[in-house]
Amino acid sequence: MKITSRWFVGGTIVVAVLLILFALFGFPYFFKPPPVQNESATLGSQLTLARVSRILKQGQVVLNDRSQLYQIMEVKPLEGNYQGIPFQIDYGLRELRTDNFQFRPGDEVYILIDKTPANALQAYYVDYVRSQPLLILLLTFVLSMLVMGHWKGLGSLLALAASMIVIIWYVLPHILAGEDPVKVSLIGSIILVVVTLYLTYGWNLKTHASVASIILSLLLTGALSLLFVYLTRLNGYGDENVTYLMQSSSIRVDAHGLLLGGMIIGSLGVLDDLVTSQSAAVVEIYEANPALGFWQILQRAMHIGEDHVAATVNTLVLAYTGASLPLLLMFTLGNGSYSYLVNSEFMAEEIVRTLVGSLGLIAAVPISTLIATSLILYRGKFSGSHFLPGSETGSQAGRVQ
Repeated sequence: MKITSRWFVGGTIVVAVLLILFALFGFPYFFKPPPVQNESATLGSQLTLARVSRILKQGQVVLNDRSQLYQIMEVKPLEGNYQGIPFQIDYGLRELRTDNFQFRPGDEVYILIDKTPANALQAYYVDYVRSQPLLILLLTFVLSMLVMGHWKGLGSLLALAASMIVIIWYVLPHILAGEDPVKVSLIGSIILVVVTLYLTYGWNLKTHASVASIILSLLLTGALSLLFVYLTRLNGYGDENVTYLMQSSSIRVDAHGLLLGGMIIGSLGVLDDLVTSQSAAVVEIYEANPALGFWQILQRAMHIGEDHVAATVNTLVLAYTGASLPLLLMFTLGNGSYSYLVNSEFMAEEIVRTLVGSLGLIAAVPISTLIATSLILYRGKFSGSHFLPGSETGSQAGRVQ
């Protein structure tokens, strides 16, 4: 029997065994998590969709020495037990407005219908319905991806949909079911890497190198997150949303593990971009001059990676700084102590998240460069097997993918 046939038979057996094991144990775990019993009200579950039927009154009112527009409107619920019954609501009459928009008949809003102490129904304005402009934005994004990326754009959209499915149907239910958020986030991230990269870039050598590199970088980032969260004694309550989750829900979630899991998933997005670009750079360098040796390719790719990681780390720091801008403005306005600000739970979480993610990015450059260079130069050892199909040629003859 030829070596190629042995590889093929062995690979087929391994894949068959893995599929059987997944059918027996994996499918129930991933798609049938333990049911979650929660007696608390879900955010938004008590709201009612309504449409503005007419504007009853509008004018200017002075609140806190500031003049602003107010409107009194008649709205009719579009759903629920009070559908079609007119209610009167006001906007800007008793609370400070942060905008100058005017409502018009036909606008849709969310209202809260409640009973007063006298057992009379009263409606309150909650928020504007933004579904239509958001849908237009989504369609514009989808069309732009298809026009610019063609088939790769379609693969990227499918990968994005797969990411949302994994997060909504696997990560969130299993964390709410009481599982360790770190384990769930790590497994979910690995699934996301494998599914999204192969859907976007296809089954080729560049994708193989990217998947292996991202998984190793994720493991390193997770280890660094665990170490520095422990050293800084972060408990995960720096985010007010975590506090709200704990107070409004009967479900107990490990806030410490949730912080670590969030760091792992958060670093995945930037790792995806950096590692894929680095693997592509290695492929392009080799194709430009196939006579280059291992260290020559490695050195040239590292020079590209140095520039890329510098720009990406700067982007990461600015993104987290922008998210913390209101807090920084508050401390500056009040002449607050920046030494305390740095040591506060909220800011310390952002600092650890930013620096650990940046360390993961820095480490990803040599990791991805080494793996991609090794696979390209020594791909001949895999070309006779069926474990790495498509690792030598692609759509163009002689082109490494």
